[in-house]
Amino acid sequence: MRKLVYYVAVTLDGRIAGPGGEYDFFPAGDERQAAAYTAWTNRMYPETVPTAMRAAVGLTDVPNRSFDTVLMGLGSYRPALDAGITSPYAHLRQYVVSSTLRPDVDPAVTVVPDDPLGLVRELKREEGEGLGIWLCGGGKLAGALLPEIDELVIKSYPVVVGTGVPLVDGVFDPTLFDVAERTAFPQGVTLTRLTRGQGG
Repeated sequence: MRKLVYYVAVTLDGRIAGPGGEYDFFPAGDERQAAAYTAWTNRMYPETVPTAMRAAVGLTDVPNRSFDTVLMGLGSYRPALDAGITSPYAHLRQYVVSSTLRPDVDPAVTVVPDDPLGLVRELKREEGEGLGIWLCGGGKLAGALLPEIDELVIKSYPVVVGTGVPLVDGVFDPTLFDVAERTAFPQGVTLTRLTRGQGG
């Protein structure tokens, strides 16, 4: 069965963006450190690089490795939309969960006005050996989809912001995840992959 994977950057105090959706405060480290980290993440998760940036980082013909589908809330989709890009991940099937976005925003984007849980369950039931579903964000969508999140891939950055969009914004529902692997990078970023725990 296909997996729903929440792959996201987060601050030490559990924020994936600032109160206005900002994400430019995540520290990159020096040029050498940033290049090594970016090369590693691009190699492991090439499909998470937006289509418009793939050529610049040598990913033009690189096949998808982990995901064939991306699921976003409007807050995660908005930066691309504000830049005039309506299909930010053209190399993936794209779903945007929003009750306010017009359904014809782009032929390559499916707008889902409600029931994201039903959508994910339907995608997981698809026939064949498809790749996973990338939950790109945001916090409210992650809260709604927590019962179906199979893995977390958390890029933890050494920064505290105080307020902003939480990693998961939902009802109180303690859910156990087990650490499957962890990689530390010189600029202080730690990437941890977690799988849903027993009874989680």
